[in-house]
Amino acid sequence: MELRSRSGNAGCLASYAAVATEGRPGVQSDLLVVRVLLVDEQEVVRRGVAKVLGGDTALRVVGEAGSVSQALRRAPAVGPDVAVVATQFPDGSGAHLCKRLQALVPGLRCLVLSDAVTDETMHAAMRAGAAGYLGKHVLGPALLAAVRRVASGETVFDRDAAARQLVNAPTARRDRVASLTNRELGVLRLIGEGLSNREIGERMRMARGTVKNTVTPLLAKLKLENRTQAAIVATQLRDDPLDDEPAA
Repeated sequence: MELRSRSGNAGCLASYAAVATEGRPGVQSDLLVVRVLLVDEQEVVRRGVAKVLGGDTALRVVGEAGSVSQALRRAPAVGPDVAVVATQFPDGSGAHLCKRLQALVPGLRCLVLSDAVTDETMHAAMRAGAAGYLGKHVLGPALLAAVRRVASGETVFDRDAAARQLVNAPTARRDRVASLTNRELGVLRLIGEGLSNREIGERMRMARGTVKNTVTPLLAKLKLENRTQAAIVATQLRDDPLDDEPAA
């Protein structure tokens, strides 16, 4: 059964391959298979990442592309659940590609791998709605875990880069979070767990419409553009919680 829900540079290839050959993690035969599309200009990087992902039988690379145009042609044909995308191509950016892929393939989630972790590329990925952003120096086990987490609905962002995004915000983000009501803070935390509005409603015993009507002002209060950015804020709160209780 396959999941159809719609989750390196060359110098890292050796470490990728080494991890993949150390041993395949045991996977239950009844687990859903996550379909992955790899998009990177360098074939050696695609091959290295594919070898790492091949170490988990719950992940299946269903296609590769070396450019934005190739990815846009390939994705609808192979129906990936997750696209692992580089930040830059000769014919466009990885962030722009993520946005277009998600419009082409409903439910697709993107994990961006960057040659160099920078605030600019991180912010671009966030704005495009990417579910993850990591450097290509990431070790094999972390890459496997990231793809699994993105596929399951969670977000995975480079910890240091995500922290800089909050620290460098135009105004104090923590002050904005402190203005949230208990309900809004609860919804924010569940967004950070990757839950949909329906799942949040079930967890908090709220109607789906009520959840939607809570998310909209929540994003406005935090001056965020989408749920991906909200999930990053939620992650930061989990690691460094507020001292005071939110507003009633």
